[in-house]
Amino acid sequence: MPPDLPRFSLRLHQGLTPQASRALAASAEAHGFHTLWFAENPFGRTILPAVAACAAETSRVRLGLGILNPYQHHPTLIAQEAAVLDELSGGRVRLGIGSGIAQRIARLGTRYRLLAALADAVQIVRGLLRHETVTYRGRAFSADRVALEFAAPRPDMPIHLAAMADRSLALCGRVADGLIVSNLCPPAYTARAVAIARESAALAERESFDIVQYLPCAARPDGDEAREIAKEAVGAMLIALWPTGNDWPAQRETIVRLSGIARPEMVGALDRLRRGERAARVLDDRFISGFALAGTAEQVIAQAAQYRLAGADELALSFAGPQPAADAAYFARAVKRLIPDGELAIDVRRSPPDSG
Repeated sequence: MPPDLPRFSLRLHQGLTPQASRALAASAEAHGFHTLWFAENPFGRTILPAVAACAAETSRVRLGLGILNPYQHHPTLIAQEAAVLDELSGGRVRLGIGSGIAQRIARLGTRYRLLAALADAVQIVRGLLRHETVTYRGRAFSADRVALEFAAPRPDMPIHLAAMADRSLALCGRVADGLIVSNLCPPAYTARAVAIARESAALAERESFDIVQYLPCAARPDGDEAREIAKEAVGAMLIALWPTGNDWPAQRETIVRLSGIARPEMVGALDRLRRGERAARVLDDRFISGFALAGTAEQVIAQAAQYRLAGADELALSFAGPQPAADAAYFARAVKRLIPDGELAIDVRRSPPDSG
């Protein structure tokens, strides 16, 4: 019998061209991955062309918009985009909305209002997908007598929110159908985030609530090689996503505390990485166990089970290194060996009804 594992999906980052995304999509479908999650942040490649190309290239794998931010995609536009991509893909779209990276949004000349942006976006998008005429006056976004000029294929399309801080996690539980946990969150932080969001969902009487976690992954027959690759991936994420300075937001303090790495060690590692030292020299195995999956396929599967224990229903894996398609296929074959009936999908547990 297989261990209690999360669903396994692929996360496609903005460094990939649409052509590379298409190749990975075809491989992901062939090897049974549950969803392709397309990551978008300001100033990188926009994801919609790649999503459309992958929709045409595949017929079964789900397509996750993870995430669209309402500052660049007004909520009315998010509803249009999600509905049309759902038409194109035959109902395979999973919608993720987030407030985006604050430092990048600020460069747009827009006031960053995290909670208001999320709450307003969900209200507007959900009404439009239901083919309602939406008049809504929000603190961040509004709509005045707006309706889609076509019927969305799925008026009840589930909406996942990306959330990190306690108040946004609670909001997610109240208004969304699922949570997306970002990269650089250790299992203990995931467990804490899941508890906050699920408690809020229960109070709002939301019976079905799905948890997706993003994670860098390196799976190779040579486990030591995989761990070296993972260190480079984690190092690059730390530099890109954790800005300089010692005035850390509360959630980052909590992440560091729950990672098991003392703050002075984390600060020292960040300083060395920013000075150009290689991550393989700076980061030890604690950074890998806290922020990535790495090793042989069997070792990665065992590590994934820890995130399932923390409450994650699904892991969206970014396969690091120069051969992501080959590494993902190697990992997929190992997972399938654990499934007694030999079914194609890596979805070893039954998908929740709101997962599309």
